[in-house]
Amino acid sequence: MAYTKAHYIIILINLCTIVIATSNNTLNRPKFSSILIFGDSTVDTGNNNYIKTLGKANHYPYGRDFPGHVPTGRFSNGKLVPDFIASILNIKDTVPPFLDPNLSNEELLTGVSFASGGSGFDEFTAVLTGAIPMSKQIELFKAYVEKIKCIVGEKEAKRIIGDALVIISAGTNDFLFNFYDIPTRRSEFNIDGYQDFIQNKLQIFIKELYEVGCRKFSVTGLSCIGCIPIQITVKFVSLKEKKCVEDENSDAEIYNKKLAKQLLVLQEMLPGSRVVYANIYDPLINLISQPEKYGFKETKRGCCGTGLFEVTPLCNEITPVCDDASKYVFWDSVHPTEATYQYIAKYLEMEVLPKFQFHMDYTFEKV
Repeated sequence: MAYTKAHYIIILINLCTIVIATSNNTLNRPKFSSILIFGDSTVDTGNNNYIKTLGKANHYPYGRDFPGHVPTGRFSNGKLVPDFIASILNIKDTVPPFLDPNLSNEELLTGVSFASGGSGFDEFTAVLTGAIPMSKQIELFKAYVEKIKCIVGEKEAKRIIGDALVIISAGTNDFLFNFYDIPTRRSEFNIDGYQDFIQNKLQIFIKELYEVGCRKFSVTGLSCIGCIPIQITVKFVSLKEKKCVEDENSDAEIYNKKLAKQLLVLQEMLPGSRVVYANIYDPLINLISQPEKYGFKETKRGCCGTGLFEVTPLCNEITPVCDDASKYVFWDSVHPTEATYQYIAKYLEMEVLPKFQFHMDYTFEKV
């Protein structure tokens, strides 16, 4: 086929369109001063290394695919969502734990994680796991703010905190440890009441952060709890029967719908804030429902051991692991692989981060 001058013009226009769209995507990406993380093992980058708890991931095979192939305390084979988000935003490549005693001023100024594996909004949760409760994470954050003030002064510290992206990811442990697997709260609440109880705790948590100076919040909902391998193991005896626990997934969906509405109300109550719901249920259920479409193969068990019950101390140096974790949705019987976290981070880049940019533009125009 012979190409005319018109064909070349059309091709050139299309190439220019692609370049402009790519440039706009970069230019329109919201800018944050730093990244601050609160929550559970999904976002704990190593704080549990420094506390007394059985829930540690500072041993092999955790960290097998992390840069340097070292266990860092992350409950996965590699990086977590906050690491990928920090990199997407050009803040840093990985987010360190606040309890690391060797943090540099630069690491502190660009953000840290206060999260702790096994934590939750219900105080009972941390009592059971030995994790740092969400209420204690607030106290650690206040200590962090004082450190920042010492480094850059009060005015600049206020700006950094106000412009930081705050990621809150917790709630799953509350339902696993207090309602489904260990029913400590069932005598007190039905599922609807317990959801409201947890979301009330979450709102109080956000308000406390707001009082300290935070303004930009990304709040993660529940994932498909019923598809976590250990939940499937608890529910189904036969390997042939193993499938996601539908009632737990339905509960998570109802929780998420409530949460999305509550966060909009909360944002109206906190002047100058942006409180964005981060949906992780849909991207994870997509991977589990159509693994081949996204390059995955195994969805019902983790890469470590049998993948049915091994987690933290039971996933250790002598536990056999799969050859290619990138084909697995889960690393152990509870926690996703780095490949899964990377997919979720890309989803959040497309669906959540732009909502902060819109708010920034809108605020600027109003001013």
